[in-house]
Amino acid sequence: MNIINSTVVGLTYELKVSKEADEIESAPFSVEVRDQEDPFYFIFGQSGLPEKFEEFLLGKKEGEQFNFVINCEDAYGEADDELIMALPKEQFTKERGFEPGMLEEGNFLPLMDEQGFPLQAKVLKDLGEEILLDFNHPLVGFDLHFEGEIFEVREATAEELQAGQILDE
Repeated sequence: MNIINSTVVGLTYELKVSKEADEIESAPFSVEVRDQEDPFYFIFGQSGLPEKFEEFLLGKKEGEQFNFVINCEDAYGEADDELIMALPKEQFTKERGFEPGMLEEGNFLPLMDEQGFPLQAKVLKDLGEEILLDFNHPLVGFDLHFEGEIFEVREATAEELQAGQILDE
């Protein structure tokens, strides 16, 4: 079966990222590996991943390998300064599930938006009464290098399509 909309896709991959600065591109470095112990599954057409990711996989089938690069502008784009903001530290209390160590520079805080959807923010700096957070996607500003293999392609069930997620993997 080939990958088309509404198919469940299971794959393994290594994701490397690189960044271009002043016309010089950094060597790609590994940021994520999904292997047979922890494969990645998604419903094609509903992944929430950059469009180009699905475009590169469209029509491929089980057993095929892939190797492609998604440029920054087609991935998560450049950083948006409006997504960097200072919030009162008092919002991050133990009663709300936050431990003091979670607010250290470089950590990612698990948060929820107004609709109850999960999101994360990177702690940039402790400003005393406030904490400076970056709500940009962690891969913003990077070219994404994917190399891997498709090991499963199947039709999604009606329940999976309705739920928008894989239910039995």
